[in-house]
Amino acid sequence: MTEIARHHTATRMSQIVIHGDTIYLAGQVGTAGASVAQQTQDCLDKIDALLAEAGSDKTRILQTTIWLADMADFAEMNDVWDAWVPEGHAPARACGEAKLATPEYRVELIVVAAR
Repeated sequence: MTEIARHHTATRMSQIVIHGDTIYLAGQVGTAGASVAQQTQDCLDKIDALLAEAGSDKTRILQTTIWLADMADFAEMNDVWDAWVPEGHAPARACGEAKLATPEYRVELIVVAAR
């Protein structure tokens, strides 16, 4: 049976869950109230750090789900995303509009990656 490892675990969730060679990250948000571009960059910085801690990096991302509070912010988020994703390593991706935890959050990213 493959062990499940959890890191940065609180009552509600873990920031990292590893099962075999698959890494699941909790949804990452940026600085509340910042621009969409800054919130996106904050999310990506957190993802970089969590993946490094789990023994991976952004070239190993399998899938990303992006939630925007308003699809009108799609282009602004994509400008930051496109500059961050290494050429030839774009993951499977979905992006949708959703009401986020607080009105100050405008972007949330959820990542699944390989080790």
